[in-house]
Amino acid sequence: MKEWIKKGILLVTAAALLGGAWQCRRQHMTEEIAGKIIRFHVRANSDTKADQDLKLKVRDAVGAYMQPKLSGISDINAGRQTVKKNLAGIEKTASRVIAAEGYTYDVAADLTVTEFPEKSYGHYTFPPGTYEALEVVIGEGKGKNWWCVMYPNLCFFNSAYQVVDEEAEKSLKRALTHEEYKSLMEEKNYKVKSALAERIQEIFENL
Repeated sequence: MKEWIKKGILLVTAAALLGGAWQCRRQHMTEEIAGKIIRFHVRANSDTKADQDLKLKVRDAVGAYMQPKLSGISDINAGRQTVKKNLAGIEKTASRVIAAEGYTYDVAADLTVTEFPEKSYGHYTFPPGTYEALEVVIGEGKGKNWWCVMYPNLCFFNSAYQVVDEEAEKSLKRALTHEEYKSLMEEKNYKVKSALAERIQEIFENL
């Protein structure tokens, strides 16, 4: 067997092992992180511009209502209980906004378990997976939804909902282990490495 073929086989094997190791690590880390996170999920009545605008107004009102209640909480169980105790208040807050905007939609708030896609907040990328979440459903809940991280509170520090400030970063560090925290900034690197491994394998399979 030619030397370059042997090297190619070794390279493909190494790439496959690397991809598999990263996949296992990613899955384990996702499960660990998900057990320490409460997401925030708002479902619009429909995809019309009016209903999508209403969704964002409800989001802002619920965020403003919950921010002081979650301030200083450093335990997932306490965060969970705080959300549960305030479900009625969350619904009332959302209902006031909906009525003020001239709509008669029902609204329901609950602490659920929901599938989330990958989402970045500032320089943190949360992997896709099953997370516990405060879910607020407006009307029929058939429109595009909005999501964030309610505990540790990364949602409510600025109107853009994109920049994670220093206090939020400290809260996230307290909730996660060093490795879990670091993995949120490595998620995109994982994708690059995984894609590279797949591409190397594809090249040698087609020789």
